[in-house]
Amino acid sequence: MSGASPSWVDDELVTYQSSLKRFLDKEVVPNIDAWRSQGMVDRQIWSTAADFGALGASVPEKFGGAGLSKAYDAMMLIEQARAGDSSWGFGVHNFVTHYLIDYGTDEQKERYLSRLVSGELIAAIAMTEPDTGSDLKSVRTTATPVDSGYLLSGNKTFITNGQLANLICVVAKTDANAGAKGISLLLVETDEVDGFTRGRRLEKLGLKGQDTSELHFDAVQLPDSSLLGGVEGVGFSQLMQQLAWERLVVGLVALGASDRMFADTVAYVSQRETFGKKLIEHQNTRFVLAECKTQLEVLRAFVDNCMSRYLSGDLDAATASMAKLFGSESQCAIADKCLQLYGGYGYMLEYPIAHAYADSRVQRIYGGTSEIMKELIARSLEAA
Repeated sequence: MSGASPSWVDDELVTYQSSLKRFLDKEVVPNIDAWRSQGMVDRQIWSTAADFGALGASVPEKFGGAGLSKAYDAMMLIEQARAGDSSWGFGVHNFVTHYLIDYGTDEQKERYLSRLVSGELIAAIAMTEPDTGSDLKSVRTTATPVDSGYLLSGNKTFITNGQLANLICVVAKTDANAGAKGISLLLVETDEVDGFTRGRRLEKLGLKGQDTSELHFDAVQLPDSSLLGGVEGVGFSQLMQQLAWERLVVGLVALGASDRMFADTVAYVSQRETFGKKLIEHQNTRFVLAECKTQLEVLRAFVDNCMSRYLSGDLDAATASMAKLFGSESQCAIADKCLQLYGGYGYMLEYPIAHAYADSRVQRIYGGTSEIMKELIARSLEAA
C-alpha cells in the first residue's frame, strides 16, 4: 500500500498482511504459469490455504474459523491481486461462505462451514445462464417442490470454480410465476447427487488459470434441507443484500491489480533504454506514469473509504456500485497505459503486463456490467 495504512487497517491486520504476502509468494506465485497452462488451479491449493487460515478468517470460531472481520478477507483479495494471481477462486468461495453465515439455518452452518474452512468443500455460485446475463429475475433453472425436497433442472454458465467445486449455491425458481419472489438459493453437494454434470471448461480472453465452466442439472433430487435459510422465495433478496460486498470486492481487486501493474511498469521503464536513455527519462513516459499514479491514488482513497464504510455498516448500494464502476474502469485504463509503455514486449505473454491487461477486461463485466452500475447510480440520484 502507498503511504500510511488506511483507517480500516490496524496493527494486527498489518501483521496478517505480511504473512499473506509470504503465503502467496511461496504457495501461489510459483504456480501461476502452470495453472494458466492447465486451465485451473491444483486442488492442493485449497487445503494449503486452509492450513494457513485464509479460508476461515471471517468465519465464527465455533465453525473452525478465526472469527475476525471481513477486513481480513479484503486483505487477502488485495494481496492476491497484487501478487499477480487471477486463477485461484478464493473470492467466490468467500461469497458462498458468507451466504451461509448470513442466511443459513443452524443445520446448514453446522454441515458446511467447517468443511469450507478446511478446504474439504470448494464453493461456487451458479447464477448466470446461457440466455440470461445480469437479469437474474429471468433465470430458467427450476427447483420444483416434491415430497421432502426439490427436483433441480437447468443449465448454468460462466461459473468460477466450476470444475473443482463440490458445494454449489444455485439460483433457481421455486415458483415460476412469482417473478423475483419466486427465486430461491439451493445448496448442492455435487458428490452426493445424481443428474449433475460439469460441462466445458470455457476458454477465455483472460483469467486463463481459472476453471470457469458450464454446469448442468438434470432432475437433481435435493432434500428440503438444501434450501438456503429454509424459506422459499427469498433468494433474490439474499442476492441483493450481498451485492454491496461483492461489488466492493471488484474495487479491492482492481486496487491490488493496479498496484502490481504500476510497480512492474515503473521497474521496466527504469531499466529499458531507447534512443540513448532510459524510458523513464522520456517526457511522454513520465507524463503517462504521472496520470496512472494519480488515478491509482484516487482509486486507493475511494476504495479505502468504501471499505471503512462497509465495516461500519454504512456502505450503500449506489456507492458500492461506484466502487465497482470506478475500480474496474480505472484498472482497465491503467492496464492499457502501462502495456503501451512496454511497446512490443507488452504484447508478449512472457511479460506479466500482457496477462494483467487481458485479466482486467472482465472486471467491467462480471458482478454487473459498467452500464448497469451507471444505471443503479443514476437511480440513486433520482431518489435523492
